[in-house]
Amino acid sequence: MSAVILISGGAGYIGSHAAYGLKQAGYEPVILDNLSTGNEWAARHGILERGDVGDGALVRGLCEKYQPAAAMHFAAFIEVGESVQNPDKYFDNNRDKAMRFFRTLNECGVNKVVFSSTAAVYGDSGGNAPIEELNPTHPINPYGQSKLEAEAFLRMLDAASMRSVVLRYFNVAGAGPADSLLGEAHFPETHLIPRLILPLIDAPLMLLQGLGLQKGFTIYGNDYPTPDGTAIRDYIHVMDLVDAHIRALDYLLKGGATDIFNLGSNKGFSVQEIVDAVRTSLNKSYYKPGIAPRREGDPAFLVASNAKAGKVLGWSPARPLGAIIGDAVTWHRSPRYIEAMRAKIGKTSGIWL
Repeated sequence: MSAVILISGGAGYIGSHAAYGLKQAGYEPVILDNLSTGNEWAARHGILERGDVGDGALVRGLCEKYQPAAAMHFAAFIEVGESVQNPDKYFDNNRDKAMRFFRTLNECGVNKVVFSSTAAVYGDSGGNAPIEELNPTHPINPYGQSKLEAEAFLRMLDAASMRSVVLRYFNVAGAGPADSLLGEAHFPETHLIPRLILPLIDAPLMLLQGLGLQKGFTIYGNDYPTPDGTAIRDYIHVMDLVDAHIRALDYLLKGGATDIFNLGSNKGFSVQEIVDAVRTSLNKSYYKPGIAPRREGDPAFLVASNAKAGKVLGWSPARPLGAIIGDAVTWHRSPRYIEAMRAKIGKTSGIWL
């Protein structure tokens, strides 16, 4: 019988791909999601149980019903700007509900957790070297702080027999294989790669208007101290990220100790490199995005190291930038994505029903 893995937030972007990857690896995913930001269609690769991670009675019932061998926790709000405007929302969900989820799991004997965290816990590294796990943690927004405090609670539970792996990373992009029927469907869409791609692939006007992309993509700052003047960020293909989560799960199931791993490219990609890759993928060599001044607070370089993950988990990102862009383009052109966004934008604004 396949081992059951309970996946919180498994109807979201990364969680749904994790369910797909776990199914392919021989596990039985059970998805817990309240569908506040997730998509019911994205839970196609697991058993969907609709509900909130902060509902202790519900989580206890799921543990009794399915007897999971471990849990993966993805359920979180992720918008940095929103976290600054509404910090209580982020601390309630990302910290307090996560803590109740972890506590209930531990009480039920589910004592192995892979926690999808964020490299935002480090704040602005202020340098040009990849961030390592021993770097100081100084979050500069409530999103990063809420995740850091949830991490601390997991380490406290380690003394009560719960073992965990915390995975910290920056930007995730791309989409699953064709048979997964999965990809990114965020609203609002704040991620660079979809915002760059969508205006260039003849997406429906109502979609572009709903996402605020009718005027196209803008590069903020081309005078950074980097090789091409644009900011350098970390990007990982979503299926490489899934591979890391499954390796972390296997590590725990084989007796691995509580630990933290950064998941990064080790070198990152500049905004201009992303633009160039999109131009190549779409055969639009003429395309040049607009340039605007730097945004206040944006550092020149934010990249995570993968050295420790490579040494302990045997993980490194396998898919190059071209594959990330190509898979994203295929997904954002798909009827599945268009229909998902039609439902979200129409429900919210009424402009595309």
